[in-house]
Amino acid sequence: MTEQTADQPGISAGIIVQGDRVLMVRRRVKEGELMWQFPAGAIEAGETAEEAAVRETQEETGLTVEAVKLLGERVHPKTGRLMSYTACSPISGEAHVADEEELAEVAWVAHGEITDYVPYPLAPMVQEYLDAELTPAE
Repeated sequence: MTEQTADQPGISAGIIVQGDRVLMVRRRVKEGELMWQFPAGAIEAGETAEEAAVRETQEETGLTVEAVKLLGERVHPKTGRLMSYTACSPISGEAHVADEEELAEVAWVAHGEITDYVPYPLAPMVQEYLDAELTPAE
């Protein structure tokens, strides 16, 4: 673990699949090479990674989701932050830019388009989940 990881709260990302697409958001300010990513934010005191993923998705995109399962954790190779990844399913609402200070855009991305948005490998547990959940477009 880097000092940065130990000093900063973990980040929780929601992996939201609807039909044959996954929800991605584009940040207004790049985080290193990160521009497009999953809805995510800091885990607050007393909050689980799953709760943070649900809250951050609601705050950023206006979409109400429920946590399905924690896919896993890793130290992000680009940011050095501890990341948690939670599979979520939509309950209500339409995804849109709800937090205009943080987000510029939202998109529902097909399996075969993910590398157009994120030009480096996803966390292995996220890639495995998306490979299983998303049917490649014919």
